Amino acid sequence: MDRVIEFIGHHPYLVSAFAALLIAFIITELQRGGRSVSPQELSQLVNQQQARVIDLRNTPEFRESRITGSENVPYSQIADKAAELAKSGKPIILVCALGQTSGAAARTLKQAGASDVYRLAGGISGWRQQGLPLVR
Repeated sequence: MDRVIEFIGHHPYLVSAFAALLIAFIITELQRGGRSVSPQELSQLVNQQQARVIDLRNTPEFRESRITGSENVPYSQIADKAAELAKSGKPIILVCALGQTSGAAARTLKQAGASDVYRLAGGISGWRQQGLPLVR
């Protein structure tokens, strides 16, 4: 512990930069909408709480392969359909290609009044990497 305090005393700029980056990371993660869930948690939410799986990819990608029971609402249309999705009262799990655009879509849904919004970690590519089934 003494070495840590000594390091902090000798490197205030380095420690300040680390603290600033850590705070920026935390703020960025908090601004992302919805909690990230694994493919296993997605299955549990669908089976136990009848969660809706919303695929944000464009329609041709969705038709090519998708998670069983998922609905296609392209990201470009999420703002228009946010109020309708929020009214369902069921948990909503957002799926995109890599797990990046679902955060912005989740923020939109939360602003529209949805309370239980989740993001699939890694998106559809994470689902594929785990060897989970897709409908073609």
